[in-house]
Amino acid sequence: MPGKLLYTASTYSHIANFHLPYLRAFREAGWTVHVACGGTAMALPEADRVVDVPFAKRMTAPENLGCARRLGELMKCEAYDLVITHTSLAAFFTRLPLLGRKDRPRVINTVHGYLFDDDTTAPKRQILLAAERLTAPCTDLVLVMNRADEALARRYRLGGEIGFIPGMGVPYGRLDAVSETDGRTYRRELGIPDTAFLMVYAAEFSRRKHQAFLIQALRGLPERAMLLLPGEGAERGACQALAEELGLAERVRFPGQLGDPSLCYRAADCAVSSSRSEGLPFNIMEAMHAGLPVVASDVKGHRDLLGDGCGLLYPYDDRAAFQKAVTLLMDSPGEAMRLGLAAAGAAERLRLEAVLPQVLEAYGLIVPAGTQEPSGSVRT
Repeated sequence: MPGKLLYTASTYSHIANFHLPYLRAFREAGWTVHVACGGTAMALPEADRVVDVPFAKRMTAPENLGCARRLGELMKCEAYDLVITHTSLAAFFTRLPLLGRKDRPRVINTVHGYLFDDDTTAPKRQILLAAERLTAPCTDLVLVMNRADEALARRYRLGGEIGFIPGMGVPYGRLDAVSETDGRTYRRELGIPDTAFLMVYAAEFSRRKHQAFLIQALRGLPERAMLLLPGEGAERGACQALAEELGLAERVRFPGQLGDPSLCYRAADCAVSSSRSEGLPFNIMEAMHAGLPVVASDVKGHRDLLGDGCGLLYPYDDRAAFQKAVTLLMDSPGEAMRLGLAAAGAAERLRLEAVLPQVLEAYGLIVPAGTQEPSGSVRT
């Protein structure tokens, strides 16, 4: 029976990039859909109402308590039937005001990657784990995307039920619309020689994504190895300076934020990742669908995608192991092609059309036949 839904995340961009098909599905099933998020405002036409909540990025920032109060008032006033949370920070401050409420809505926490594990620094691990354990009593269902997070959720009993989903699904259509010819043209625009071996890592520049590692590792690779790093973020300037300092500026490209990184995948010979931790990363799934061989750090998320021989994993922050894996691909085109084909095959189960019904079923939504046109959203 249709009801009223609140969908929360830390930023508008997270909702826009990953969740519009889910908002649309709930509305088409007759639900009233509200979204609460922060960051730079974006249009979310699939929502009936959008509530601006200015989350601070740091979990311990005092402003976030004000966000929790606002969310608590919103949930009490609107009497939602279902609350679905995303991103660790927004998930915590959405659930915090529900503690002790007997008339609270059903709450589902969709985990895109816990940011605590045995390798996380003790203070950070304690804060983030404490936040999850504190709000576990008002979390009816936890949905995780990788087996390491599933183990954490079960070990610490972070929800009434624990479920597993294969990510949120990737819309491959935009990548399929970009041809190999388009990719070659983009390479020329970037000044990439035809003989170059181009590695791509499309990600926000941050310490967790660790792009500096890739730039440092480039020094030990043959001269024809080059690096394409689309994206923005706090560490971008430092990475550009590092490339200059190491004399690698001619071998690294920083095209900035791209609304659609599909051209990068068609232009590249290989995808790489240096991330410290992941949920189930879109950038790797897109690269896999593009048929690229992937060299990625052996961390959760990557392990789930590439652990069955679909790519090459190296120990996190191990420069020599990374260089060895990339050199193997450069020296063995046949092996690179084999890995790319295996990756493309494995990526099929992760496409949006396959995953969407599984996630909606986990959310408890049965979508009827037929659709209804979305109305404009109202931002408050």
